[in-house]
Amino acid sequence: MTKSVPLKEIDKVEILTLQDNYIDLTAMDNSEIVQRAMPMKDGQLRNSILAEHGFSALVRTTAGDETHTLLFDTGFSEIGAAYNAKALGVDLSQVETVALSHGHMDHTGGFAAMMEALPRKGLPIVTHPAAFRSPRYLKFGETTKIILPSLTREEVAATGMKLEETESPMLLSGGHVLFLGEIPRKTDFERGFPVAHYQEEGVEKWDPIEDDTSLVMNLGGRGLVVLSGCAHSGIVNTVIHAREVTCVEKVHAIMGGFHLGGPLFEPIIERTTEELGKFNPDHIVPTHCTGRKAIAFMEQAMGDRFILNMSGTKLTFSAR
Repeated sequence: MTKSVPLKEIDKVEILTLQDNYIDLTAMDNSEIVQRAMPMKDGQLRNSILAEHGFSALVRTTAGDETHTLLFDTGFSEIGAAYNAKALGVDLSQVETVALSHGHMDHTGGFAAMMEALPRKGLPIVTHPAAFRSPRYLKFGETTKIILPSLTREEVAATGMKLEETESPMLLSGGHVLFLGEIPRKTDFERGFPVAHYQEEGVEKWDPIEDDTSLVMNLGGRGLVVLSGCAHSGIVNTVIHAREVTCVEKVHAIMGGFHLGGPLFEPIIERTTEELGKFNPDHIVPTHCTGRKAIAFMEQAMGDRFILNMSGTKLTFSAR
């Protein structure tokens, strides 16, 4: 039986994407929820925002007069997320906690640069212990292995930050954000990444990537906001677990990487979209590794509930 966690209700959550796969500085579709990056700098159209195959976001929660800011992942390249934070004029001194969704390089590659950019040192770095698994690689047949660079505990220690490892759900940001921890796999179609492997004591094993997790917020009167890393355990499994752990049934927004890109995952795009629809979310925001075909399919299926995310976009979800 899943143990429930008392996740506090909040009045507002702002998710500012520091890194995502897409950018369009001419979108001009700002709304009450969506605020795109401004291309203006010193009165000129010269403020570039970088996009790459990676993800990083600042999550700012508000409940009454209490606010908390958390950094979720650090992007792929050494400079991308940190560059965008500077270009966007982000005040990183407000960051209290860093949460890493998992150990893959497209979420940790910018770790050193982002830690250097944070004015406050000694902050907690929260992640699953398997985030430091190494060597990890993608295996195609018996001859081709593509190594996945790994963040190490030594690299974390070198930044002066405080590492906190957990497999279980953990409350962050004054109890306003839930680090979901390891996600049980219950659906019959979300089977993980078949080509992902690692070695342990010289023995090759399939990598379930059990470190990959999500953040969850409880928006007063509206329900859960779920922000995933890559959803290697399945985005549907992720939302199921978020509801079970929080004992909150209503889902307001599902956002993050859904890992549906490429031929290994495209066959489950339609089923995943159908199952996400059953949660009846008010907003669906596929990012990063969701893939072009899946994003296009979800936009068609979800209609006005769909939001296209970009590098530099700030989404604001408010309570009733």
